[in-house]
Order: sequence, then C-alpha cells, then structure tokens
Amino acid sequence: MNRTYVIRIDGHLDAHWTPWLGDPTLSHQPDGTTTITVTVTDQTQLYGVLTTLRDLNAVLLALQLT
Repeated sequence: MNRTYVIRIDGHLDAHWTPWLGDPTLSHQPDGTTTITVTVTDQTQLYGVLTTLRDLNAVLLALQLT
C-alpha cells in the first residue's frame, strides 16, 4: 500500500538530492524550510528517506502522513 508523507526540514534542500530521496516533490518555504512530499510503498522505504536526510545533517521539523 502506497502512503504519502510530508516531511519538513530546516533549510532549503537542493533539488539535486531528490533522486536519493525517491524523487519527492520539494517546496522551499519563505521561512527557510523545505517541505518534502514523498510516496513510499512501505516503512522500509520511509526509513531510507529519513536515513538519507539524517546523513545530509538535515534537521527534521515535522513528519506527517497525509
């Protein structure tokens, strides 16, 4: 079952990282954050996205299932 998550991180993430995150939609917000919308097939894929963000030293502000 596919699930879509919205992840908000501090800072503006460069678009060249999207292939490493499963080709999500990135949206740079005026407050200096990035909203990442990604659809995953299972929790393992979600953990992969979160691990990549961790490896990029991104500060996770929010994670929401939509």
